[in-house]
Amino acid sequence: MRADRLVATLLLMQARGRVTAAAIAEELEVSVATARRDLEALSAAGVPVYPQAGRGGGWSLIGGARTDLSGLTEPEARALFLLAGPSASAVPELKSALRKLVRALPQTFRTDAQAAADAVVIDPARWGAHDPARPAMVTALQRAVVERRKVRLDYERKGERTQRLVDPWGLVDKDGIWYLIAGTDRGKRTFRVERIVDAVVTEETAHRPADFDLAEAWGEVVGEMEQRRAATSATALIAARLLPVLRHQQGRHCEVDGPIEDGRIQVRVTAPTPRMIAQQLAGWGAEIEVLTPQSVRDELAVLGTELVDRYRT
Repeated sequence: MRADRLVATLLLMQARGRVTAAAIAEELEVSVATARRDLEALSAAGVPVYPQAGRGGGWSLIGGARTDLSGLTEPEARALFLLAGPSASAVPELKSALRKLVRALPQTFRTDAQAAADAVVIDPARWGAHDPARPAMVTALQRAVVERRKVRLDYERKGERTQRLVDPWGLVDKDGIWYLIAGTDRGKRTFRVERIVDAVVTEETAHRPADFDLAEAWGEVVGEMEQRRAATSATALIAARLLPVLRHQQGRHCEVDGPIEDGRIQVRVTAPTPRMIAQQLAGWGAEIEVLTPQSVRDELAVLGTELVDRYRT
């Protein structure tokens, strides 16, 4: 994982003083091109890494070799944890390593470094189709979370645009879809980043509850959304060879019950309404047979009639 490599690269440089991309590649078992990109990423993020040309050159940390992180400045420490923090939520070993790195920092830097590490949670479970591109606005929002600055949002949902002043508490990357969890005058709210038309980071200090835990807060959001999305459940049969495709398409909203006598697999598909389940399964045609409930079967029949009426020649 790249964040893990970035931390390892920095520690390697601190131990050796000057390294080459080839040496890092050999140590971390990656290509030289990958090692060079990682070094450039550290430099671009604000960590004082710079190349030296010529014989005996390589990459060094400004100020020379250091055996721990106590030599990092506050912006450098924040940059490091902004890079590694998001992946730590999905990799226990990296999360443990970051905690140790935090303890190696001077006391005055620990709060910002920890805030950067806790600013983002990665939830790999799918909810269906997604756009993997990272919205450009995420970087600005992540900085606002770390620096505890209020953000003025222009938010658009269902064609209605509203403006809100929020306290940004954390960001969540759910399989390429980003969410901002924030405090508002109406309590905790979740905003889908792609619906944020504009975000202005203000100079006002944001309030974040002392006991706030981003992972726990996101777990509550997921629980509430799952209850709404799973209001209707349909039992269906599908060929075993097609099951992986259906599971990839439906994500956590497809549960496998097991095979039946004819070799097909029985599954349960959930969605907020019978109509939505029918819409999701109609494209499979005869490859899927819905057994229950009758309401979903009726909606499939309606969709079939609509398609025949529209496309009959």
